[in-house]
Amino acid sequence: MKQVNTIGRYFKNKFGQKVYKVPVSISGFTCPNIDGTVAKGGCTFCENESFSPNLTDKSKFKLNSRSTSNPYLQTQLKQMKIQFDTTAQILHNKFGANKFIVYFQSFTNTYAPLDTLKYLYEEALTFDNVVGLSIGTRTDCITHEILDYLVDIQNRPIPNIPTMNYEVWVEYGIQSFYDETLLKINRGHDAQNMIDWITITKNKGLLVCGHLIYGLPDETQDMMLNSHKKTIELGVDSIKYHPLYVVKNTLLTKQYTDGKFTPISEELYIDTVVKSILELPQNITIQRITAGIDDKSLLSPDWCRNKHQQMFKLKVQLKLHNLCY
Repeated sequence: MKQVNTIGRYFKNKFGQKVYKVPVSISGFTCPNIDGTVAKGGCTFCENESFSPNLTDKSKFKLNSRSTSNPYLQTQLKQMKIQFDTTAQILHNKFGANKFIVYFQSFTNTYAPLDTLKYLYEEALTFDNVVGLSIGTRTDCITHEILDYLVDIQNRPIPNIPTMNYEVWVEYGIQSFYDETLLKINRGHDAQNMIDWITITKNKGLLVCGHLIYGLPDETQDMMLNSHKKTIELGVDSIKYHPLYVVKNTLLTKQYTDGKFTPISEELYIDTVVKSILELPQNITIQRITAGIDDKSLLSPDWCRNKHQQMFKLKVQLKLHNLCY
């Protein structure tokens, strides 16, 4: 049986041991699609302050690429350190993890002045046993200057592993390459913007992970698979697959409750992901094949409550094609 090229297998092959991503969420970061720069309210599926006053980020201070100062920097640095130490220790105790990638996950982690980004990224590199960074962002929130700085990091040898350089990933939320879909989800940019910046990022030699969402409003399976095909054509190094589910306090909530949006079925999602994986070149890794949430915020579909069951069903279908995830 052929093994699927997962990110875990890639890391183990490269570093000789398992490497775990440690997600951090930095208060003060936001998104141009939330603060009104390119759109208002965020993407339709995104929970944010516009709809919910109960998010963990209570600070009124918000960064953007035009910010001239960051009085919250020291708090952000401490916050990041606490999150990393806590999660890394859990991963070490549970899985014996000894090497880590710091994953800047929530919101748009390049939507800030370069000086702030440098402070945060450089601090993350000083954490124990860190071998790289992964930066979650949007293609309309990246610049040549930021990418060149990330290339500089990528060219540095890892302390205590002088024969290897830091691993640097840029994770772009693609979702879909259909402009009509991007408009429906209030994305705030078009497909050409993604094509341009993914190409630029790859040409600079950085690693790119593309996030795709299956089940976006009015998209057929052919549309989903075409977006996947375009992602492959752009030469990304890795892909994450997500089902679209409806949570409270989003624009999508009203569309769902008004009967204007029907979430993707589990059967269609699984079939689409399996077909996508069958089309993947061997050099492209997979970082995620599904997602879900099991709390009171989830409105639909109910099958997204049990991620373990989704994984089991996906693995069963992949085995039918002689693939081991």
